[in-house]
Amino acid sequence: MNIRIRKETERDYRNVEDLVQKAFQEAQFSDHSEHLLVSRLRKSNAFIAELSLVAEKAGLLVGHILFSKVRIVNERKIVESLALAPVAVLPEYQNKGVGKLLIREGLRIAQELGFESVIVLGHEHYYPRFGFKPARSWGIKLPFTVPEENFMALELKEGALDDAAGVVEYPQEFNIIGN
Repeated sequence: MNIRIRKETERDYRNVEDLVQKAFQEAQFSDHSEHLLVSRLRKSNAFIAELSLVAEKAGLLVGHILFSKVRIVNERKIVESLALAPVAVLPEYQNKGVGKLLIREGLRIAQELGFESVIVLGHEHYYPRFGFKPARSWGIKLPFTVPEENFMALELKEGALDDAAGVVEYPQEFNIIGN
């Protein structure tokens, strides 16, 4: 499959939102508003244009990934990190390696930009293939309850999370459900 990964442009916004909505339409663990989250994040201080990527096949957008800024906070310090959310692939292109291409390229660019870590809330059997480990390994927690095995982190720089024990602070755009 000939897939090209590139930075999202403003011209892509509407198509990306449609793609994200279709990708999560049948998802069991979803509030089906991920497309709205993408739209809100683009307008926020957490948005990093270089880390909003699309997968394109013969001019058709088939996938999208977004990394945005988050903070891990404890009593002593604040650690800047990234949240990988969402990664979306059109249903007819799922399980064909598109998500893997998006994640690998996104992680490469994040590291190139100087980011040192990434967190993700996702499938416990999928993300470890990219090096993600349970976030509890570093004492990192979420401000809400999810199964521990679904909350993972990845160091892009060795030792980046060694003293990061704390609670993840997501941008406010993550807290708005359904609008």
